[in-house]
Amino acid sequence: MGLPLLLPLLLLPASLQAGGSAKCNSGFSFEVNQPKHLSAPVGGSIHIPFSFCYPWELPRDPNVRISWRRKGFHGEFIYRTDPPFTHKDYEGRLSLLWTKGQRNGSLQISNLRKEDEFKYFCQVRLNALTGNPEEMWQSIEGTELTVTTDTEKPTGEPTSTITTTTDGVNVSGEERSSGSQPLTPGAIVGVALASAVLKIAILGLIVYLRWKRSNTGL
Repeated sequence: MGLPLLLPLLLLPASLQAGGSAKCNSGFSFEVNQPKHLSAPVGGSIHIPFSFCYPWELPRDPNVRISWRRKGFHGEFIYRTDPPFTHKDYEGRLSLLWTKGQRNGSLQISNLRKEDEFKYFCQVRLNALTGNPEEMWQSIEGTELTVTTDTEKPTGEPTSTITTTTDGVNVSGEERSSGSQPLTPGAIVGVALASAVLKIAILGLIVYLRWKRSNTGL
């Protein structure tokens, strides 16, 4: 066998060569790993990474197939490598960044829409030397995608607004609507003087009445 024919076999990862396996380090026999949550803005792009492992030995051509679901563990498929399929909601916006022979990659969703907010689940299918037609497994928890917008605001209006007066006192808008205002220093002095004059006038009247009564008795 010439070098050009041997080269592709030498470049294949050992885990996917005939007789090879890729055992999991987590203690599970097989699994698909994904991040639990990702977020990106409307109009942007997101990469949902995945990796998978398994305990079986593989034939020379394991025929690995990658699929993606949305909404739930048993949700509808949005993408398949074989047979090729892309959901109509994602036409022209999905790309699987994965090469046969690799055990990791990512699903890219471009031109994100608010309607893309779902949980996404990666599914792996391959031929193994187990006696079964194929082995199939997928992520259990999936990846929850949040699509953010700049115009999102809390619903409802606050019951009162906070404003600051010139003297630095914080008051609510409801209190200010009554029309009351704090007294100025000049007004305070004027009130004090008026009160003092009134007291002097009353005291003088009392003294005058007593003096007049005493003169009448004489």
